[in-house]
Amino acid sequence: MTYVFAVLVGAVWGAAVGLVNMLIMRKALKKHKDKALMGANVLRTALDLAAFAAVFLLRELLPLPYTFVLVGTALGLSMTTIVYSFRLAGGK
Repeated sequence: MTYVFAVLVGAVWGAAVGLVNMLIMRKALKKHKDKALMGANVLRTALDLAAFAAVFLLRELLPLPYTFVLVGTALGLSMTTIVYSFRLAGGK
Protein backbone atom coordinates (compact mmCIF):
# COMPACT_ATOMS: atom_id res chain seq x y z
CA MET A 1 0.00 0.00 0.00
CA THR A 2 2.92 2.32 0.67
CA TYR A 3 4.09 1.87 -2.91
CA VAL A 4 0.71 2.82 -4.34
CA PHE A 5 0.58 5.92 -2.16
CA ALA A 6 4.11 6.86 -3.27
CA VAL A 7 3.10 6.57 -6.93
CA LEU A 8 -0.01 8.68 -6.27
CA VAL A 9 2.02 11.38 -4.51
CA GLY A 10 4.44 11.43 -7.42
CA ALA A 11 1.59 11.53 -9.94
CA VAL A 12 0.05 14.55 -8.23
CA TRP A 13 3.45 16.28 -8.20
CA GLY A 14 4.04 15.42 -11.85
CA ALA A 15 0.55 16.57 -12.84
CA ALA A 16 1.10 19.91 -11.07
CA VAL A 17 4.35 20.46 -12.95
CA GLY A 18 2.66 19.25 -16.15
CA LEU A 19 -0.07 21.87 -15.74
CA VAL A 20 2.58 24.58 -15.44
CA ASN A 21 4.17 23.17 -18.60
CA MET A 22 0.80 23.35 -20.32
CA LEU A 23 0.40 27.02 -19.38
CA ILE A 24 3.88 27.80 -20.69
CA MET A 25 3.16 26.10 -23.99
CA ARG A 26 -0.24 27.74 -24.35
CA LYS A 27 1.31 31.17 -23.87
CA ALA A 28 4.05 30.41 -26.42
CA LEU A 29 1.54 29.14 -28.99
CA LYS A 30 -0.43 32.39 -28.77
CA LYS A 31 2.65 34.34 -29.86
CA HIS A 32 2.91 32.49 -33.21
CA LYS A 33 6.70 32.76 -33.26
CA ASP A 34 9.27 30.01 -33.66
CA LYS A 35 11.60 31.49 -31.05
CA ALA A 36 8.80 31.55 -28.50
CA LEU A 37 8.08 27.86 -29.12
CA MET A 38 11.74 26.92 -28.91
CA GLY A 39 12.17 28.88 -25.69
CA ALA A 40 9.03 27.29 -24.25
CA ASN A 41 10.30 23.81 -25.06
CA VAL A 42 13.63 24.52 -23.38
CA LEU A 43 11.84 25.94 -20.35
CA ARG A 44 9.48 22.95 -20.17
CA THR A 45 12.39 20.51 -20.35
CA ALA A 46 14.21 22.40 -17.59
CA LEU A 47 11.04 22.33 -15.49
CA ASP A 48 10.69 18.57 -16.00
CA LEU A 49 14.29 18.03 -14.96
CA ALA A 50 13.76 20.25 -11.92
CA ALA A 51 10.71 18.19 -10.91
CA PHE A 52 12.73 14.97 -11.05
CA ALA A 53 15.69 16.61 -9.31
CA ALA A 54 13.44 17.86 -6.50
CA VAL A 55 12.20 14.33 -5.82
CA PHE A 56 15.72 12.95 -5.99
CA LEU A 57 17.24 15.61 -3.76
CA LEU A 58 14.43 15.36 -1.20
CA ARG A 59 14.58 11.56 -1.06
CA GLU A 60 16.00 11.59 2.47
CA LEU A 61 13.09 13.71 3.71
CA LEU A 62 10.36 11.71 1.98
CA PRO A 63 8.80 9.01 4.15
CA LEU A 64 8.03 7.09 0.95
CA PRO A 65 10.17 4.98 -1.38
CA TYR A 66 11.52 7.67 -3.69
CA THR A 67 11.84 5.39 -6.71
CA PHE A 68 8.08 4.96 -6.73
CA VAL A 69 7.63 8.71 -6.29
CA LEU A 70 9.87 9.17 -9.34
CA VAL A 71 7.75 6.71 -11.31
CA GLY A 72 4.61 8.59 -10.28
CA THR A 73 6.20 11.89 -11.28
CA ALA A 74 6.97 10.52 -14.72
CA LEU A 75 3.41 9.21 -14.97
CA GLY A 76 1.92 12.58 -14.00
CA LEU A 77 4.12 14.50 -16.43
CA SER A 78 3.38 12.09 -19.24
CA MET A 79 -0.37 12.01 -18.72
CA THR A 80 -0.73 15.80 -18.67
CA THR A 81 1.35 16.05 -21.84
CA ILE A 82 -0.77 13.40 -23.56
CA VAL A 83 -4.04 15.04 -22.50
CA TYR A 84 -2.86 18.49 -23.59
CA SER A 85 -1.61 17.19 -26.95
CA PHE A 86 -4.90 15.40 -27.54
CA ARG A 87 -6.89 18.54 -26.73
CA LEU A 88 -4.61 20.65 -28.90
CA ALA A 89 -5.11 18.29 -31.85
CA GLY A 90 -8.84 18.78 -31.61
CA GLY A 91 -9.85 15.62 -29.80
CA LYS A 92 -12.64 15.65 -27.28
